[in-house]
Amino acid sequence: MSENYDIVVIGGGPGGYVCAIRAAQLGLKVACVEKRGALGGTCLNVGCIPSKALLHSSHLFEEASEHFDTHGIEVSKPKVNLEKMMARKDKVVDSNVKGIEFLFKKNKVTYVKGAGEITSPTSVKVALLDGGEETLNAKNIVIATGSEVTPLPGVEIDEEKIVSSTGALTLPKVPKKMVVIGAGVIGLELGSVWRRLGAEVTVVEFLDRILPGMDGELVKQTQRIFAKQGLEFKLGHKVTAAKTTKSGVTLTVEPSKGGDAEELKADVVLVAIGRRPYTTGLGLDKVGVELDERGRVKTDEYFQTNVGGIFAIGDTIAGPMLAHKAEEDGVALAEMIAGEEGHVDYGKVPGVVYTWPEVASVGKTEEQLKEEGAEYSVGKFPFTANGRAKAMESTDGFVKLLEDKKTHRVVGAHIVGPAAGDLIAEVVLAMEYGASAEDIARTCHAHPALGEVVKEAALDADKRAIHM
Repeated sequence: MSENYDIVVIGGGPGGYVCAIRAAQLGLKVACVEKRGALGGTCLNVGCIPSKALLHSSHLFEEASEHFDTHGIEVSKPKVNLEKMMARKDKVVDSNVKGIEFLFKKNKVTYVKGAGEITSPTSVKVALLDGGEETLNAKNIVIATGSEVTPLPGVEIDEEKIVSSTGALTLPKVPKKMVVIGAGVIGLELGSVWRRLGAEVTVVEFLDRILPGMDGELVKQTQRIFAKQGLEFKLGHKVTAAKTTKSGVTLTVEPSKGGDAEELKADVVLVAIGRRPYTTGLGLDKVGVELDERGRVKTDEYFQTNVGGIFAIGDTIAGPMLAHKAEEDGVALAEMIAGEEGHVDYGKVPGVVYTWPEVASVGKTEEQLKEEGAEYSVGKFPFTANGRAKAMESTDGFVKLLEDKKTHRVVGAHIVGPAAGDLIAEVVLAMEYGASAEDIARTCHAHPALGEVVKEAALDADKRAIHM
């Protein structure tokens, strides 16, 4: 049995399902192949969405435990019902999965549950989850299979005592001690969840800083805030071995640049050193699709591989490994296949850490501008001087804008503070339209609101902040 389609998308994550829906909106006949049995990919099922559900729940618990009294709210000491908290998280995930299934039906996208393998530039063989096989014929094939956890040599993940991000989302009880290997976004977010719920959390990072790639000043302030909250950091260290016992895990840790080894003991260890493209079982070698030195699918500016008619998007190709980047890839590709214009500027893709306070960044860092020899202005404003932040008792952090002195365009923004992930959107929009800091400063912002910190930072780029 075979069916003919304009596009067959392999992978139902943020890039794949969005590409499928947009292509269907443009009048193309589309099928989406997903082997998980649930749409939404890693992001929705075992990543972005469940982690944000736990981040929110754990934040509320910490507020009730430590900060309600400040607001004049007197409650007895709250207790964690982890089973109920996890059930809520699962309900959030299930609701979103069903939402995507509804969107597929609404837009007439054919949903094929199974593992897809490319057998030629125009055909995909699917090993169906219910048994049997089906061949899908396609004018265009899109690889949108996302990414998987990067393993750490010497540390074997069992998803019980040594867990990946997937296992960290389903722990049956709050560990007394947790070690997080990797001080990136995933490690800090999930480390924050379990610290709030009562675990003693130590973060081990190979580099001498947290959040690699983010602005240096932003990182220093963020680390100070997290340390004040109770996260412990062991920077400039690497984990070389792990031994699991009935009572927990013993890690061998040594300085990254050489030195004496030591042992760290924990009930649970979270391995969060990054992710790598997932291309297993796709048959890429058989049809001749080329990969780069990092295992990513090689594509041109039109997302096309070296094999005509086969495209790739999202985490499987170069660029930020972010769900919203994958979505933009998917939309752009669908529009190009349909004969329209499509483009994604990876220099204007925001990155967000959903801790509290949140951390958000877009565009160039100061380090990058200095390395380029660029002339730039810095505008900065703290949340301590913002009326709304004071009313919220959330005054940690600042907004920092970077403006090119020659073009007067904003080229970067870095925020640590309440709702940073939402505040960054204004700056992303400004950058898309080539706005200057003055353009942001002359835009009327509601008062009292957190967005005023962005405006004041823009004013400060010209050394004329009002409230500081």
